[in-house]
Amino acid sequence: MRLIVMGQQAFGKAALETILDAGIDDVIAVYCAPDKGEQIDPIKEVALERGLIIKQPNNFEDAAVLDEMRSFKADLCVMAYVTIFVPREARNVPNHGSICFHPSLLPCHRGPSSINWPIMWGATKTGLSYFWPDDGLDEGDILLQKEVVIEPDDTIGSVYFDKVFPLGLKATLEAIDLVRGGNAPRVSQDPLRATYEGWCSAEVAEIDWNRSVGEVYNQIRACNPQPGAWTKLNGERLQIFDCEKTNYAVGRTGRIADISEDAITITAGRGSIVAKRFRYARGKKITTKALVADLGLKIGTKLGV
Repeated sequence: MRLIVMGQQAFGKAALETILDAGIDDVIAVYCAPDKGEQIDPIKEVALERGLIIKQPNNFEDAAVLDEMRSFKADLCVMAYVTIFVPREARNVPNHGSICFHPSLLPCHRGPSSINWPIMWGATKTGLSYFWPDDGLDEGDILLQKEVVIEPDDTIGSVYFDKVFPLGLKATLEAIDLVRGGNAPRVSQDPLRATYEGWCSAEVAEIDWNRSVGEVYNQIRACNPQPGAWTKLNGERLQIFDCEKTNYAVGRTGRIADISEDAITITAGRGSIVAKRFRYARGKKITTKALVADLGLKIGTKLGV
């Protein structure tokens, strides 16, 4: 088939490379977001290296943009991480329309932070979907889905980069194969199961040490590495990354209960967080040893202020 590949960032780049390396279909154009200053999107870099046609429209509503899309006579548009809204008229330009990647098991976790939230809520599985997008946000019939397990110590980084990302590349080829074969499913999303969550922002990432240790632990995992769960220390923001949890608690919540060579233990509700990696204020990520040495932390130090 003749493909338009539309995408951004690491997944868009890898999806394009995967399609090209498979050598089955012809990528006749690559669409990506407009450049931000001198910064070039990774998918554009690959397209330049491979000598592909690159288009970067500000929107997909202008008549000239639509006419240009039609000139490629594409069979399918593969949308691999797209943040610009693509309306129906543009999506339907290719003969078979457009398919879109989303890193959750739709209709659950529609929205921009779809990997963070299942970890935040303590889910034991998530996954990815390829679907036929409509004008709704992450709505449209499902083409295929793949599940991944969320282990108790997984973070957003490990779930995405170690599980969803590589499985998503395999699913990209599988989805294209289904369309090419003429037997691509179109399964309606169940509106009764649909959830939508907004950005997992810095505001969401603030730790309340009065919450249960399980909730705090899931919050830290769901924000590692981005946006980074945080608390206050001496009026500055202290982000916590690598950690463990324990059901053993000493003292009042939000206070340092123990300091060892490689961790500080912070009391939460019905347990404690054993924190091992940090960023203080606007500095670099540092170990416990460096944090304790720099700030002179002591047992009993109160966090959150």
